Amino acid sequence: MEVSIDLEKCAGHARCYAASPELFDLDESGYALNAEISVPDGDEPAAREAVASCPERAIHER
Repeated sequence: MEVSIDLEKCAGHARCYAASPELFDLDESGYALNAEISVPDGDEPAAREAVASCPERAIHER
């Protein structure tokens, strides 16, 4: 599984990080740093929670 982040839509809420801190790299203001993330086996539920938690709908499962 992979997720993509529309960095222009990211508003720095950091809810993705709260759902799955091991997957998301954020800057000091809470904005995502990486647009493409490969999700390791077993971390799919946390990644899906992060996708669902983004209020800007900037994160998408691929």
